[in-house]
Amino acid sequence: MQSIYQYVWLVPLLPCLSAIILGFGLLSFNNSIRNERLFSFYLSTGFLTIAMLLSFFIFGEQVSSSLAHRQLWTWIQVGSVSLDIGYFIDPLSSIMLILVTSVGVLVMIYTRGYMSHDQSYVRFYAYLSLFTSSMLGLVLSPNLVQIYFFWELVGMCSYLLIGFWFSRPNAAYACQKAFVTNRIGDFGLLLGILGFYWLTNSLDFDIIGERTHEILINNSIDNNFIILFCFLLLSGPIAKSAQFPLHVWLPDAMEGPTPISALIHAATMVAAGVFLIARLLCVFQEIPLVMDVIAWIGCITALLGATIALAQKDLKKGLAYSTMSQLGYMILALGLGSYQAGLFHLITHAYSKALLFLGSGSVIHGVEPIVGYDPNKNQNMVYMGGLRAYMPITGSTFLIGTLSLCGIPPFACFWSKDEILADAWEKFPLLGWIAWITAGLTAFYMFRMYFLTFEGDFRGSLVKQNEAKTTKQISANNALVSINKLIQKDSSEKVTNKYPHESSTSMLLPLILLTIPTSLIGLLGAPLFSTEPERSLLSHWFYLDNQNLTTLVSTNWFDYLISTVPSVTIGLIGASLAWLLYGPQVERLKKTDFYLDPVNEGWGNFLLEIIYKWSLRRAYIDDIYDKTFVWFTRILAQKISLIDEWAIDGIVNASGLLSLLGGESTRYVETGRTPAYIFIITFVLVLLLLLSVVVSISLFHF
Repeated sequence: MQSIYQYVWLVPLLPCLSAIILGFGLLSFNNSIRNERLFSFYLSTGFLTIAMLLSFFIFGEQVSSSLAHRQLWTWIQVGSVSLDIGYFIDPLSSIMLILVTSVGVLVMIYTRGYMSHDQSYVRFYAYLSLFTSSMLGLVLSPNLVQIYFFWELVGMCSYLLIGFWFSRPNAAYACQKAFVTNRIGDFGLLLGILGFYWLTNSLDFDIIGERTHEILINNSIDNNFIILFCFLLLSGPIAKSAQFPLHVWLPDAMEGPTPISALIHAATMVAAGVFLIARLLCVFQEIPLVMDVIAWIGCITALLGATIALAQKDLKKGLAYSTMSQLGYMILALGLGSYQAGLFHLITHAYSKALLFLGSGSVIHGVEPIVGYDPNKNQNMVYMGGLRAYMPITGSTFLIGTLSLCGIPPFACFWSKDEILADAWEKFPLLGWIAWITAGLTAFYMFRMYFLTFEGDFRGSLVKQNEAKTTKQISANNALVSINKLIQKDSSEKVTNKYPHESSTSMLLPLILLTIPTSLIGLLGAPLFSTEPERSLLSHWFYLDNQNLTTLVSTNWFDYLISTVPSVTIGLIGASLAWLLYGPQVERLKKTDFYLDPVNEGWGNFLLEIIYKWSLRRAYIDDIYDKTFVWFTRILAQKISLIDEWAIDGIVNASGLLSLLGGESTRYVETGRTPAYIFIITFVLVLLLLLSVVVSISLFHF
């Protein structure tokens, strides 16, 4: 029987072929291919489904053998310099293949219903296929050169997908912001790759780790160089995984279609940074300072994302900050050396957050016929509420995703988050306490989103009330015309669009299927199939070959159960507090003129105002960047523009003007008469002769 490993190259190739076919069709037969919606759906989904099945076979082979497989081909050979391309299969890459392909297939099925009325339906599937192929190529990369190539390709696809609705100014701005922010990290990553090639004369992960270890032991090179190159390598994952301080692009990226939010900004692209840190952990672990910086960046990001999400009104942006916070947990775990816990949370969070994002898309799809198609309305939780009665499947699946993300047992994220908290408390107590508080904030803002969206009374009618208030401020004649239009529009919508509606089958099926891994995949890392609580299915094959970085926390079942109490307790406290402030029994939310968040008097109101402004102003970080980097860059660009216009262009223009004037002045000398030319030549020669005589006499007397 032939090994399944020889067909690994088909996994990224199949979605790439789909993107090429659709892209070629759009370029060559635009009018014809744009009408072939069903063809684009079956082509993209079918090819990716085959890739997913191959990924499951590869995963099964990896679990049974536990042997890494590497296949390389020489790409460039110049003297002693050799660049190879190929693929590398180990436990990390095999499970990432399943993660990317499975979520990708469900997103493509979901897209058929969500984007059914979009004119660029086929183009969207082409972008999806290209992105999926790029991400699969990234996780299979055996060296830093190949991973950087696919890293940039993933960034390009993210730019195209975030700005898919480029006619919207906000979407155009968001894709540019994401592109520029990621370019900062990618430039540092490139410098780090070149630096480590200079140090180790290799681009393979294992060789770089071994030679870095030898350099540190022999002290052959100043350690500051290694630290610098590590930080440069780290800048790439910080930007790609939206870690502080390069996190500012992620919330704005929600301007893209919701399926993109589920695929790119929950399960795949933002996870690429975590994946790269895990790949390079054999290098980072040699420098304790670098590991501490990674841990602190992850912890700060987790807390920052959770605090900003506390009072968000936009449903998708609230989930975006939640993603940022959970990515911080993963980075924190890797910085603490908890390799298994960090990657375990990567898996559980991907399915849970994909479920939540697709659920938010179902909500938007259900309420937009009533509140309007403006994202400021159909994504605003002010105009939601009570949707569980109209969208029971969406509400139930969203609740499952919320329970998982809050760390409530037995859902998936409970097992991974609890392991991260336990490791943090043991290895770095201060970070453990911060992570524990963040877990409580996570439960609070997630249940706040759930209660405001699905519980209580439906508040979609407030849109028309706000529009009516606006029309009263218009002039009398214009107001009368506007009110008549609103009355006619209301009378036509009351028949069919009075209440929200449940989404189509193609959108509900992925939600139902995603509840399975959201509920059960945590059992892979749960100590349920072993007599020892510290052993799990993942612990047998999720480890580093050169050093087992995971420190076992408990040695018996009683200690293990006791260690889970703090994480569950803080989650329940956060959820209970959210129920008290935003639950269906709250009278504040039942009033016509209401405040979405609670208000108070005295010191309580002062503290609430600080929290609201901190959240709605994004911790003032965007404002700081605008007042410093953006403002400085624009001023510098204006000054350089003036220098270019008046100095550089001035010299060129002056030279041209002198040539013009010189030509214009000398053309009158050209009379066409030979005696005149002889006279001018003789006159000039006499002048030159007299000038030379005068100079000679002056030099002689001197």
